[in-house]
Amino acid sequence: MRELKFEELEALAIGAGVLGTGGGNHPHLELMCAEEVYRRGKRIRLIDPWELADDARVAVVCIMGAPLVTKERLPEPIAILRAVKLMEEHTGKPFDAIMSIEIGGENAFFAMLVGMELGLPVVDADTMGRAFPEAQMASFAIRGLSVAPFAIADIRNNAVLIPVAESAERVERIGRKAVIELGSIAGTCAAPRSGREIKDHAILNSVGRALTIGNAVLEARKSGSNPVTAVLAVEKGALLFAGKIQDVARRTTDGFVRGRATVLGKGAFEGRTLEIDFQNEFSVAWLDGERVACVPDLITVLDEETAEAIGTEVLRYGQRVAIVALPADPIMTSLQGLAKVGPRAFGFDFDYQSFAEVPA
Repeated sequence: MRELKFEELEALAIGAGVLGTGGGNHPHLELMCAEEVYRRGKRIRLIDPWELADDARVAVVCIMGAPLVTKERLPEPIAILRAVKLMEEHTGKPFDAIMSIEIGGENAFFAMLVGMELGLPVVDADTMGRAFPEAQMASFAIRGLSVAPFAIADIRNNAVLIPVAESAERVERIGRKAVIELGSIAGTCAAPRSGREIKDHAILNSVGRALTIGNAVLEARKSGSNPVTAVLAVEKGALLFAGKIQDVARRTTDGFVRGRATVLGKGAFEGRTLEIDFQNEFSVAWLDGERVACVPDLITVLDEETAEAIGTEVLRYGQRVAIVALPADPIMTSLQGLAKVGPRAFGFDFDYQSFAEVPA
């Protein structure tokens, strides 16, 4: 276990933004909130999953809802704290640690904020290795573990507990309806996980992955080298495209931000067009109508000069961007994983092909 240093918070925010794949954007506000908590003397204690006792109880938390709504007010951990307390009351047992359901975007920081408020360590792991829009897309659900009981709470005096459910998909559908009623944003705490389950079924060391990406970007900025290239170097990723945002068709429906962005090429991509579909996060990239990357691989839109991640809810005409693809965790590309997070799970009529296998 170790304490994160104040200067590591910015690296975490950069890396979490990249791994957010468009969901939640770069967590600027959450970073500011964490920095303020640090100034009050509290610290994030990061624990390696292998340090957890097998019978340790871990709270798996996140903010659930449409990313755009999370930008309409300052971040706070109150809703998630209420969901955690509701879960402790339901199970009659306290938690020993906190873990985020996803390392991508703002949810990486909400786990940190909750951990600091409760004085609990944050596990260097998550359940997605990126951001995904739905509860059944977590590694525990992929491996057949129940997502229920599932606690939902808002910042007012509203809370919902799903004590049992026939499937993770049912938890998602019931929970999403509840969250829409709560204003399309709420804090959640999924079924308690044991230390053994974390070691066997979580995406391990994902906080460390975010820090590595963030540190590479910061070092590149400092040295004057290309930060996008730095991301690709530490991630074994690929540059899919570079150009200017030409058009964005975006709508918020059923608690999700859905749409498609069109990018016109520049430089080596002059005269070409890339289109990207998204549901909170980017799901499929099409180069001149040919598919070049798809879920569960990570598709991320970065500012071409700073490598700052650009979220689906803030894409706009004229932005100069680089679109990169990064590899997914093996759990996600397994047969069980693809059934939950492959392109067909998002409504597309084709099978997964790694971006690394697409002809140049």
